[in-house]
Amino acid sequence: MSAMLRLLAWILAVALVALPVVAVVNGWVGGAQWPLRTLRVQGDLQQVDQARLRATVLPYAKKGFFAVELDRIQSAVGALPWVERAEVRKHWPDVLEVRISEHRPFARWGRDRLLSEHGKLFSAAGAQVRADLPQLDGPDTQVADVVALYNQARERLANAGGVRGAGMDKRGSWSITLSDGTEVVLGRNDPEQRLERFAPLLPRLAAQHPGQRLVRADLRYTNGFSLSWAALPKPAALPAPMQEATPSQSSPASRAGSETRQANT
Repeated sequence: MSAMLRLLAWILAVALVALPVVAVVNGWVGGAQWPLRTLRVQGDLQQVDQARLRATVLPYAKKGFFAVELDRIQSAVGALPWVERAEVRKHWPDVLEVRISEHRPFARWGRDRLLSEHGKLFSAAGAQVRADLPQLDGPDTQVADVVALYNQARERLANAGGVRGAGMDKRGSWSITLSDGTEVVLGRNDPEQRLERFAPLLPRLAAQHPGQRLVRADLRYTNGFSLSWAALPKPAALPAPMQEATPSQSSPASRAGSETRQANT
């Protein structure tokens, strides 16, 4: 019986020591005694909303220094718009440090997303981005292939005005858009080879159609291609400069006649 009492006493002693530690670590107590008072944000932030960042971190930080769950904060911050990577640390006695790397946009993707320089898609709702970003589109699984086609087109057509975008439609057909809006349809099969054949011809074709702009080029034919042209708008004619007579050059009567003719025209 005495052995049982000793065992119970030992368990009680361990519990009395362990329970306060467990309570502090789990945030049951101690949040007020060891609060996190300082949020230190590291990183060159251009797009991340810092007010939203603080609102995201605050519920987790209330548990105090010992109970704060760094992995959960890291996941929550990583889900914010424009955050590519987040690292969260704590420093005694009251500092919570959040280090953030933002997405750097490489191109627009579809209607409402952006593609980062590291090949990641992210939401761009309400974002202000550069107007000169290329426009890419396609299935999310084809990101690398779309970027490869765009880079190839940009290199091959550098002397033809440049390339605005590239993409694959729902039927699997590839196309590119030139900087002047010309659509070049490459089709499903061998888009790179078709682009290679067409690119050297484009400057010569443009030279053969003065006063016209290529609107669409369909390269899906086996032994040729189909081209659609439109007339370039004519520049507006400048008005002829008006010549005013000076007193030394004309009499009052002649000046009156000139003014009447101008009024009647």
